[in-house]
Amino acid sequence: MAASFVETPDWSKIPAPEDDGGARHLTGKTIARVPLAATDGTTVDLASIGGRVVVFIYPRTGRPDEPNPEGWDLIPGARGCTPQCCAFREHYAELRSLGIDRLFGLSTQDTAWQREAAERLHLPFPLLSDHPLCLTAAMRFPVFETSGMTLLKRLTLVLRDGAIEKVFYPVFPPDRNAADVVAWLRIGADDRRPGSN
Repeated sequence: MAASFVETPDWSKIPAPEDDGGARHLTGKTIARVPLAATDGTTVDLASIGGRVVVFIYPRTGRPDEPNPEGWDLIPGARGCTPQCCAFREHYAELRSLGIDRLFGLSTQDTAWQREAAERLHLPFPLLSDHPLCLTAAMRFPVFETSGMTLLKRLTLVLRDGAIEKVFYPVFPPDRNAADVVAWLRIGADDRRPGSN
């Protein structure tokens, strides 16, 4: 029974999110200096990390022994956080080979909840908690509310020296997001090769 919580859903039966313009203001912005608790026990300030960083932002990971919030599958873009995390896990080495110095997941869940997911899914990268919504408010990340929770809409940022270089939004289906980031990085790598136009 627990496997049904980890399986990739039939995305044709899940409502896809539409681009509501909620992330349009982010490209080119410098990420706010906000310390975030990480599942590896460190505190991370994304603004202070040099090089290229990918941050995939997701609503919440569920747990195999607990149901999702009521109506979860009917919220466009809400379902699929575990498949998204697993896809980034599978593409981790490839992302590193394409010049990504750090990879993080980010949600508004607390670190204890995130740590359970990171360990259960064997993630080779930390998850960051914006449980107090400080970074969310500072950057005006798009959010939605359900079951008394304020959750982030799914988006992915590519940072270069703390500045937002690329925004993926909306993200759907979630398990394709890592491959989309890889494809975008490959195009950039091809453009940087000698002799390319």
